[in-house]
Amino acid sequence: MTPAAPPRLFDRARVARNRDRAAPCYNDYAFLKERVSRDIADRVQDTPRQFERALDLGCHDGRLARILSETGRVKDIDAGDLSPAMVAAAQAGGTEARILDEETPALPEDRYDLVVSALSLHWVNDLPGTLVRLRQGLKPDGLFLGALFGAGTLSELRECLMEAETELSGGVSPRLSPLPGLKDMADLMQRAGFALPVADRDTVVVRYRDPARLLADLKGMGEQNALAPGMIRPLPRAVLDRALSLYRERHADPDGRVRASFEIVHVSGWAPAPGQPQPLRPGSARVSLAEAVRRQGQSGK
Repeated sequence: MTPAAPPRLFDRARVARNRDRAAPCYNDYAFLKERVSRDIADRVQDTPRQFERALDLGCHDGRLARILSETGRVKDIDAGDLSPAMVAAAQAGGTEARILDEETPALPEDRYDLVVSALSLHWVNDLPGTLVRLRQGLKPDGLFLGALFGAGTLSELRECLMEAETELSGGVSPRLSPLPGLKDMADLMQRAGFALPVADRDTVVVRYRDPARLLADLKGMGEQNALAPGMIRPLPRAVLDRALSLYRERHADPDGRVRASFEIVHVSGWAPAPGQPQPLRPGSARVSLAEAVRRQGQSGK
């Protein structure tokens, strides 16, 4: 029996258009991409290995590839993004980049010994299938390090939009992207066939003078709504104004600035290879993701 196709939650063409529009000024809004890219680079450095060839998937302007190059731990780095404008920006910054759809990356098997992805995979419809393709593109004992927005992201905005729409329209429509939780990602990594999968999370709280500035930042990041056609209705201005009013009332600090939470889920996994350490029984893990990456790196020296 043919397995059912995954639901099409996201419009990938719209994802590309959002990034295309964001590309000219992306550097002004890339503070989360910068932070997560440096976190991933730190985790690479925690692994006592030299990597011959890496792939930066969903590269945006190529900053993760450039940061990895600065570590001296990766010899050659390929990069790809769905957005032609982002690819052009990456190339202009000196990154070897090409157009590559993160959802269906056509990767040669056993090509890379390192694959990284920063804040891109949460827009993929078939995330299990994508993870399988990435694992297949890794050489035996190759490492995958990914980071994507998790379920706790923009919890304040979600709450206010839902209440405002319920109050004014008598119902709700999806307004923000559904995002995976920490356990979801740990399970998906295991299902995709990665050895020693580990997941952890980092919550970043950003403060704004006004919640409207948060919406401007999301647009500048290329992270505005890209749900599939038919899943949403136009957002009435009255609902948006009410949601922003609720946001100011409920999520402001004493100085008047409002909080916006971003949950970053980091995942790590290795392509299976003979001689790898065996996983602990479920629930017995006692080390962080960074420590797991470091230990496995030592085992493969």
